[in-house]
Amino acid sequence: MAATLGYADLSPQQVLDALDAVGLRGDGRILQLNSYENRVFQVFLEDTYQGHMAVVAKFYRPGRWSDAQIIEEHAFALELAEAEVPVVPPLVLQAESAEVQLLGTPPTLARFGGHRFTVAARCAGREPELDDAGTLRQIGRFIGRLHAVGRQRPFEHRHHLNPGVDGRRAMTLLLEGGFVAADQLPAWTETCTRALAAVQAAFESVAPATLRLHGDCHPGNVLWRDGHPHVVDLDDAMQGPAVQDLWMLVSGDHRSMAQQLSTLLEGYEQFSDFDDRERVLIEPLRTLRMLRHSAWLAERWSDPTFPLNFPFFGTSAYWNQQTIQLREQLEVMA
Repeated sequence: MAATLGYADLSPQQVLDALDAVGLRGDGRILQLNSYENRVFQVFLEDTYQGHMAVVAKFYRPGRWSDAQIIEEHAFALELAEAEVPVVPPLVLQAESAEVQLLGTPPTLARFGGHRFTVAARCAGREPELDDAGTLRQIGRFIGRLHAVGRQRPFEHRHHLNPGVDGRRAMTLLLEGGFVAADQLPAWTETCTRALAAVQAAFESVAPATLRLHGDCHPGNVLWRDGHPHVVDLDDAMQGPAVQDLWMLVSGDHRSMAQQLSTLLEGYEQFSDFDDRERVLIEPLRTLRMLRHSAWLAERWSDPTFPLNFPFFGTSAYWNQQTIQLREQLEVMA
């Protein structure tokens, strides 16, 4: 599995050497930023680069994405930036050492010392205040603009959301890997099977159109800066239904979520059409995300970061909680 490759050999010095190989000489100040999936560092530079005193370098988890998938993600970010959608695109890199290999046209991905990395300008900000209707409308306009670009062509290499395939893969990984506690196995397996059937049925009833998406558009991935939303990371960019980029921004009871979604759509539909039938996919998508999150933890369990930060995973109490939550989702989806 990808997690077995790890980051054991990725030292701060290697991070600085990698940046130096593309002409970005750090002044020694380096800060590791929060990221479970990749390794992300803020590095201050000796000299400004394209007006930036510091950059953010992301070292991709080995084996997760192919080169083609990463390059396609970068191309989407550059396309959005060209359309003046507020994203933070990757920087175009230049080789300053024979040890580095540049990939992409333009080159935005580099390979150095067995690791692939990209570099972007540092962009500070905060999470948006989603209890404010004006903020929701503005985020809706932002996502609508992003989707207007996303509809222009499909992804060729990135993940295409397929609830049946994705759900079965996650369930199989958890069962075959022996991650489900033995005393919870029968109840969880039965409930999970029913939940995935309900998810599949919901998607078959709607048969939504798909487009290029951010893919993981929760509040922590929307950066509020200078009174506007920005996106700094498209690591989970995928092909899927429009509601995938909207449902994680609403919360509360059914009535509250319906009102919040309507407010988002007031802004969204200024730039993109929305198929209102996709509202019924919110709970199926939530159910699928719950299952895929468990599989994500399992798939990376050999990475020491994960047992350290998720000690509850794999316990009997964890799987009992998962079964209860899946049963609740079944009720809501029904």
